Amino acid sequence: MNILKNKAMNLTKKTALILMMVAVVSSCDDFGDLNEDPNNPSQVKTELLLTSAQRSVSSVTGSVVGTIYVQYIAETQYTDDSQYSSSTYNFNGWYTGPLQDLQTIIDLNSDEVTKADVLSGGSNANQIAAARILKAYFFHVMADRWGALPYTEALQGRENFTPSYDTQQDIYADLIKELKEAVAQMDDGEGVNGDILFSGDMQQWAMFANSLRARIALRMADVNSSVAEAEFTDALNDGIITEDVMYPYLGNADNENPWYSRFRTRTDYAISDVMANYMLGLNDYRITRYADPAEDLSNNDGETTFDEINGMDYDAENAGDITNASISFPGKAIREQSAPLPIVTTAEMNFAKAEAVERGWISGSAEDYYLQAIEDSWSQWNVYDADNYSAYVNTAEVAYSSAEWKKKIGTQKWVALFPLGYEAWGEWRRLSYPELTPHAFALNASGEIPVRHVYPTSESQINEEAYKNAVEVQGPDTPDTHLWWDITD
Repeated sequence: MNILKNKAMNLTKKTALILMMVAVVSSCDDFGDLNEDPNNPSQVKTELLLTSAQRSVSSVTGSVVGTIYVQYIAETQYTDDSQYSSSTYNFNGWYTGPLQDLQTIIDLNSDEVTKADVLSGGSNANQIAAARILKAYFFHVMADRWGALPYTEALQGRENFTPSYDTQQDIYADLIKELKEAVAQMDDGEGVNGDILFSGDMQQWAMFANSLRARIALRMADVNSSVAEAEFTDALNDGIITEDVMYPYLGNADNENPWYSRFRTRTDYAISDVMANYMLGLNDYRITRYADPAEDLSNNDGETTFDEINGMDYDAENAGDITNASISFPGKAIREQSAPLPIVTTAEMNFAKAEAVERGWISGSAEDYYLQAIEDSWSQWNVYDADNYSAYVNTAEVAYSSAEWKKKIGTQKWVALFPLGYEAWGEWRRLSYPELTPHAFALNASGEIPVRHVYPTSESQINEEAYKNAVEVQGPDTPDTHLWWDITD
């Protein structure tokens, strides 16, 4: 009885308190302001979404896996990736992270209801253009890792939890369309804000898009030559980059170089002997930037010389038995906290032009473009000296030969793309150079270097029908299934 009485009294007190609060609120002229939390604005800031998406570019430029596949890097202790025991990689974070951010930018700037509310991010047209270009960049990297992907039906949220897969061929075709249309729709309005790559310079965005289109076109040169030629030449005519596009890391933990993060407390990665020995044998001064002196060999004068560099045995049976003091770690030019990493470089574009000449797509001298690419790369790493460069390009191994253009371009491009592992992996698969030997103690079934990544396990469980259809068209979901453009000799 007393319990019921107490409950009734408490309820009465609560009701009276609520009525008092309502009366106070009703007497305020600025009632609407009470629902606005200045720390959590209800209006989306698209410039913040763009910055967030761009920061994910670091997951490409600073990735380890590709550098291991192309034998830039050797693992010092845990050799799972070197021995190819890991082949399944999850792509879900790309969809829920940067791709969703970019799609939101496109949606908000396209919707008549919201487009006027997001102009702090730049003109509507320019925001959409930048988002489309960056989406194409991410999807290209993803397609070259997994092949077929959820694409046309992706990024629909709760409207479609089981999107179908598009073939890599169809994705490529749409990426080219997206890049061309994005550039065409740019206007004279305000450039994009929150832009950490180009500071809102839409001309730089356009040249970046054209360079990506040239990269994509070249990748499919052996499977769709006519389209590849048309798109490559069109991209060149529209204007590609004239300066290296680098990811700008900061000297603080908020946006630091990932190699710096990895070496903060551990030393899991060293320069491989495959790369070091090749470059040292040619007196390639870039190796003094790619690698630091081995402790046992260093004279501790702050300068790196050839005789101080020792690459780690890439396929050592017991990597943990090799002492840290005996091997060279990636150079400080790569792993300082604020050291920038390449996204696309003029060296890469000049190698592409050299190949285009050999394929009959453009006029000019393949040798001249080839030599300019190497010079650009030496300049990129601040080692260019006319005499040293001349000696290098005139060695029999490096000197250009049109009869061996795939070998010459493929090998020198491999050197120059360091440490952009995923792009180097793509070009190695396409050109088959340099001739890399798989890890002697590989743990995967075939014993071969992987040529694709396996889909995340969740896809065969949650998106089973779409997954099965994709595998049926593309081939077995294994690291040995060659992608659409990867024509084996």
